[in-house]
Amino acid sequence: MQTAFRTLSLTPDHVARVHRHIEDTGPTAGVQQQTDADYAEWVARIAGSHPAPDRPTQLFAFGSLIWKPEIEHRAEQTGVARGWHRAFCLQQHRFRGTPDHPGLMMALDRGGQCRGVLYELPQEDIERQLDRLFRREFTVKPINNMPRWITVQTEAGPVTALAFVMNRASPYYAGRLPLEEVARTLATACGHWGSGAEYLLNTVTHLEARGIHDSSLWRLQQLVAAQIDGLS
Repeated sequence: MQTAFRTLSLTPDHVARVHRHIEDTGPTAGVQQQTDADYAEWVARIAGSHPAPDRPTQLFAFGSLIWKPEIEHRAEQTGVARGWHRAFCLQQHRFRGTPDHPGLMMALDRGGQCRGVLYELPQEDIERQLDRLFRREFTVKPINNMPRWITVQTEAGPVTALAFVMNRASPYYAGRLPLEEVARTLATACGHWGSGAEYLLNTVTHLEARGIHDSSLWRLQQLVAAQIDGLS
């Protein structure tokens, strides 16, 4: 697969080789799920703390929201969130992993910096949009991906945007793992949403298409491709 200047090592063929059909067994037993009342509380909290309620809401996307936003947006631009970085630090027993073979998904963790995409959301019915976003981004208690306002630097200056950041108090927080360990997990883990390899390929491809080169993810896709090649 070609990007503007670089060729990915990880390919759709690699993804196909590790894909498995996994039945969704539903929420993990004993794990509390967010309720309608919880989501309503989060919507009220974030909408009530909006730094500029008379201006369009900006949403900072750093991973799957870029290639699968599932929300309406009217404009987009790239920006840098300083003090945050994308990392495979969220353990998954569902979606892209199973209880027997947990997977990893990306979260926005503290430290470093992250170049991503800012989406401008429609001003109409922002509460409904927030509810839809929150139900997409977090499902269990304690919350994994916490919504909060962060500062993102753009060519036109700083912008306050909504982002989802890792809750390090979550029992699913995996911490900072070596790339080799992350690669081994992504090369083999799969859930009813698909594999970790597919998730990584989609993210890197769409970042590169927008001129965003994440050197850590680029190295990771090389390692995952090598791991999958070694499985055959």
